[in-house]
Amino acid sequence: MDAAAEGARTLARIRRVGFQTMMRREYGRIIRIWGQTLVPPAVTATLYFIIFGSLIGRRIGTMGGYDYMQYIAPGLIMMAIISNSYGNVVSSFFGAKFGKHIEEMLVAPLPNWLIVLGYVSGGVLRGLLVGVVVTIVTLFFTRIPVEHPLLVIASVLLTSVVFSLGGFFNAIFAKNFDQISWFPTFVLTPLIYLGGVFYSVSLLPSWAERLSYFNPILYMVNAFRHGFLGTSDVDLRFAFAVMAAFAAAMYAVVVTLMNRGTGIRE
Repeated sequence: MDAAAEGARTLARIRRVGFQTMMRREYGRIIRIWGQTLVPPAVTATLYFIIFGSLIGRRIGTMGGYDYMQYIAPGLIMMAIISNSYGNVVSSFFGAKFGKHIEEMLVAPLPNWLIVLGYVSGGVLRGLLVGVVVTIVTLFFTRIPVEHPLLVIASVLLTSVVFSLGGFFNAIFAKNFDQISWFPTFVLTPLIYLGGVFYSVSLLPSWAERLSYFNPILYMVNAFRHGFLGTSDVDLRFAFAVMAAFAAAMYAVVVTLMNRGTGIRE
């Protein structure tokens, strides 16, 4: 019995060290190439605030009872979080496949669910770091109150998890670098721009508004916006249910694909 308990403790220690190693590697990668991971979102956010916030925002006036620049600020922060959570995992895991060092993890005593969790945690970490950077940029242009801090944190974490898993899913099936850019270009970007980042869906024609409710990013952006401003186009309970359901379903699918060796043992 003691031998079994000691074996279980040893295995748990190995898994803990393995997870910590993956996290350190992901953090080191993000910081090492900070000019590619943290600076571009700040520059992009600055351009959005100058063009949409300052120039176009003056003509629009207010939206949802707030200054237009205040209204779009949470959406721009969330847009950066989504793109970078996704981009970190898809590039990191595909790089591991391309460089063949994914095989080292597969032969290590690390279960696939932990490998997935390690990469997803790296994506969440980058999403949080980028979110902080873009929030700092935002404060140079407008003041955004924080009405519900816990909602802000919960929506950021769930959104980062969902799109980190999305990046992992893309990387599993990608066979070249072109295939890791196809989904962000043709699917992710349109969903972000049509997800209520720059406008309230109540302004859309009725058919377009109904169609927008099939876009999961709409719920993420509005939950995040409600955390800051206290306003939302969707029911918050349903929004968090959508995010949690996507996170759980995608995690189950990705772990299943890893267990089958899809895309890594072919």
